[in-house]
Amino acid sequence: QVQLVESGGGLVQPGGSLRLSCAASGSIFSRYLMGWYRQAPGKQRELVATITTGGSTRYEDSVKGRFTISRDTAKNTVNLQMNSLKPEDTAVYYCSARSTVIDTIMYWGQGTQVTVSS
Repeated sequence: QVQLVESGGGLVQPGGSLRLSCAASGSIFSRYLMGWYRQAPGKQRELVATITTGGSTRYEDSVKGRFTISRDTAKNTVNLQMNSLKPEDTAVYYCSARSTVIDTIMYWGQGTQVTVSS
């Protein structure tokens, strides 16, 4: 069982920055694809960014150049640095961990609210 706990959400003005963190229960990065998803009101959950076991990253088109996913293996955390935030980035952000052995096994954090508004 993997536990994920997000932190760092909040209210920010357009153009501002936030850094989200996801604390994982143990050293899982060698066995799990880590990711950040978001879900805005009335919309489906969408993938924002992923980081593989080898450290390769991918981003959803609308966040490329603005968001950066990274991990700290010493602290067992995955981070999402969000810059140049826009009102359309407003959503609940979820951390995820998908097993690289059995890809139907996936864990989620509880989510953290990000609101971009003036």
